[in-house]
Amino acid sequence: MTPEALLSLFMLAVSLTLPPGPNNVMLASSGANFGVRRTVPHIAGIMIGLPSMFIIVGFFLGQVFEASALLREAIRWLAVGVMLWLAWKIMTSGGISSASGGARPMRYYEAAAFQWINPKAWAMVIAVTAQFISGDNAGYVIPIVTLVFVGVGICSAMVWVGFGAGITRWLNTPGRLMWFNRTMALMIALSVLFLFGQ
Repeated sequence: MTPEALLSLFMLAVSLTLPPGPNNVMLASSGANFGVRRTVPHIAGIMIGLPSMFIIVGFFLGQVFEASALLREAIRWLAVGVMLWLAWKIMTSGGISSASGGARPMRYYEAAAFQWINPKAWAMVIAVTAQFISGDNAGYVIPIVTLVFVGVGICSAMVWVGFGAGITRWLNTPGRLMWFNRTMALMIALSVLFLFGQ
């Protein structure tokens, strides 16, 4: 990969991972509700799930998803359901509920699995795969793409978790925390609209 292509990849990673999206909104909400330390497994899950998508789609599934409109639609509707469920849980309980009914941060394996139905993650993976990866260069470009997105993604995640954790003093009343959670839930619900613009 040329230095120019690497710089282009880095800039693309920043522009795709830093703006608000389902992951970033949930990270900010988790940071506000549970703090930075308890949100680390959520970050780790994203950093496992997204690279696994780059590897599997880049090497194996890219052409399958391009060819199957039915598969793309199935993933789209599954994503709608899960994202609306997450928005509801954040709005009503301050986070993802545990089996005992109490609020808790998202676990790493839940965050990793969520990437596979996250519409923004699919858009990123498909766009980057189409732009940078071909059959001839996949063996060495996919690891580079993965490392760039993990590095930039960790920085982006920490910004959003830090933002959430940083405003916890302002959220020290139940009413303010409720409205913050409702705002975060609304942002996730609105991101569902992204699904229908694709």
